[in-house]
Amino acid sequence: MEKELLSGIVPITFEGVEIARPMVIAGPCSAESERQVLDTARALAQAGVKIFRAGVWKPRTRPGGFEGVGQCALQWLNTVKEKTGMLVATEVATREHVMAALDAGIDILWIGARTSANPFAIQEIADALEGRDDATVFVKNPVNPDLELWMGALQRIYNAGVRRLGAIHRGFSAYGEHVYRNVPQWHIPLELHRRVPSLPILCDPSHMGGRRELVASISQQALDMGFDGLIVEAHCDPDHALSDKEQQVTPEALNSILQALVVRDTHYSTESLDLLREQVDRCDNELLEVLAKRMTVCRDIGRYKKEHSMQVVQNTRYDDVLSSRVSQAAAMGLGEEFVRSVMVAIHEESVKQQIEILNRPEEGQQ
Repeated sequence: MEKELLSGIVPITFEGVEIARPMVIAGPCSAESERQVLDTARALAQAGVKIFRAGVWKPRTRPGGFEGVGQCALQWLNTVKEKTGMLVATEVATREHVMAALDAGIDILWIGARTSANPFAIQEIADALEGRDDATVFVKNPVNPDLELWMGALQRIYNAGVRRLGAIHRGFSAYGEHVYRNVPQWHIPLELHRRVPSLPILCDPSHMGGRRELVASISQQALDMGFDGLIVEAHCDPDHALSDKEQQVTPEALNSILQALVVRDTHYSTESLDLLREQVDRCDNELLEVLAKRMTVCRDIGRYKKEHSMQVVQNTRYDDVLSSRVSQAAAMGLGEEFVRSVMVAIHEESVKQQIEILNRPEEGQQ
């Protein structure tokens, strides 16, 4: 269904500007002053970046922080175009933002994670884009890990007639302490790509990592997974940035990161690769067989608990199993966070199977 609805997506190109893979969009989190914008843009242009980004409207999680200078910064972006020849991009969240940005000649609009989570806000933006088939729009994933919500946002923009459409993966919010500011959950954008192969997907390593030292590694991982490009926050003086200073890099640092990136060929296949994939398929089959066997045992446990009037979840047992499995996996070279998430999912299914046993009517009581 999704492929049919988004089947008319066209490649994102701009006359007179050659954009090679990976597409790189870079610039400060916020446009703070005309000088800051121009200094950053000139340095990025020297590094070979073709598309400059800057936030104009920046509503923060809590009031009182720097919320952008507003519409006047659109003229600063136009000055960037005039002085450097770069394309320019900014975030929009309302109908008024869209109209102002398009009227100012902004080349690329993106919709942020908070906005993409709100179908009412997305529809308002879609209505403002109606008939603007020359617009280029990227939609960030919503804050929560909901692929259908992301797809819905893309479909609303597509239904407005926008065909120069793309997605941005910036990770997903999660409660508690994590390595990343926003947990990647790479399987979600990969599923998006599977459903809509023609949709270009960029990675936002700045918001995903939350720290500038993570930008390089996340960028390489995204390219290795087939992403089409990056949108990175870069500032001429990041330590004194008015917003998100911890995750912004200097243009010089970004240049070093880009120079070190390995862009791998995605269009070749070899006999050896096919053989390795066959091994992966066999491993998957074995995993499924083991999981099926485990669930059979769990159902037997459920019958025992029912016969002895025991509750399903034994918290001490669960904590011990989870801790021991994670430690064992770490010793085998597996990521602790990955194994923990797998074991939690297996436990949830095991509990579900046991509850079904407990709630099943006894023979003769139906």
